[in-house]
Amino acid sequence: MKKADIGRLKYGIEGLNTFNSTPEFGTTRVLFTDEEVAGRQFIKKIMSDNGLEITEDSIGNIFATLKGSDSSLPPVWTGSHIDTVLNAGMFDGMAGVVGGIEALRLIKESGIPHRRDISAVVYTSEEPTRFGLSCLGSRALSGKLSLDDTKNLIDKDGKSLYEVLNSLGYDLSKFGDIPKKSGDVFAAVELHIEQGPKLEQHGKKIGIVKTICAPTNYEVSVYGVQSHAGGTSMGDRHDAYCAACEIALTLEKLARKNTNSDYTTATVGRVNVIPNAMNVIPGQVDFTIDIRDTDYQSKNILFDTLAKSFADIEQKRGVKIEYKKLNEDMPIKCDAAFTEIIEGYCKNNSVPYEYLISGAYHDSMMVGLFAPVAMIFVPSKNGISHSPEEWTDFEDLATGVDLLAEALLEISNK
Repeated sequence: MKKADIGRLKYGIEGLNTFNSTPEFGTTRVLFTDEEVAGRQFIKKIMSDNGLEITEDSIGNIFATLKGSDSSLPPVWTGSHIDTVLNAGMFDGMAGVVGGIEALRLIKESGIPHRRDISAVVYTSEEPTRFGLSCLGSRALSGKLSLDDTKNLIDKDGKSLYEVLNSLGYDLSKFGDIPKKSGDVFAAVELHIEQGPKLEQHGKKIGIVKTICAPTNYEVSVYGVQSHAGGTSMGDRHDAYCAACEIALTLEKLARKNTNSDYTTATVGRVNVIPNAMNVIPGQVDFTIDIRDTDYQSKNILFDTLAKSFADIEQKRGVKIEYKKLNEDMPIKCDAAFTEIIEGYCKNNSVPYEYLISGAYHDSMMVGLFAPVAMIFVPSKNGISHSPEEWTDFEDLATGVDLLAEALLEISNK
């Protein structure tokens, strides 16, 4: 089989990067904005130019299919997403989409027969940037996002996902056709940048993912007493911000000491301090908690332990703490048989590799609820992602695409 064409990879990724609402600072391409819709058209043109059959479902997942000799068999998928967080880089997600299309081109031009259809997929909105919930397209495919749910997902302008889909002409009467059941898809292999430093630090070209961590997210509110910064003595304070800080530090301590799983992270992300004035003791703080783990039970135990500390903090600081769970996803283990295929290619071609845990979630986390999945990582410079500084050498990406093409071809003949 031919090797990946670096020029084609650059054209796809750099071309997609021109559809960007913040060209002065990184890449911003938010779901169903003008830039994202134009990016979709750009990708579909590349798919069409490569002779792939294009379909799109009612939530906007795009499928570009290379037909096999027996389309009655469950297909093989690859792909990722093209939406971004605010002021991001140009590789997260896009590497898997452009690389997936290139892998299908290599298979097609090789002339080697394959039985199953192979599709390059653009999953709708892996990032939670617009509607506050991640993996919208793959979540709908897994049956975890209903049409009614789309009516309750509201963006900052007050528009629901339902309204946006309808305004763009998606046929919502067919929304019920989106979900897949076990057996509908034979396998899915996602190519992605690592978004961490391990491959670069260890001099490896390929990461083979063992487990994809899944997030559980909470919204927490701390209610104290807003009062004058000078007029209120230290002993008379009910400072909501200091209580929130104590919660954050307790969370960090619990995550660092968690020995119940292979990998745990805990993050206080968005913070809103009220009234956020220099000379006023905060009366309310709202913040989010993101807990990720390779083990579902471990994740729940960690938060339950944190929640038990709330009563002591309330009593000690004279505050009230409330919280609600926003979402809870299941960690996914990658399929052993398919990761062995990837490992075999690395060994046979002397490609340095190692097994990794993905602390970041991906669409494969949701796809794994109805199909066996595998993931291939390529290095991220300095481990940086979700930043304008995000970078992956195109030569490294090409190595990942070569591996992806070989794996897809072998799996499609299973």
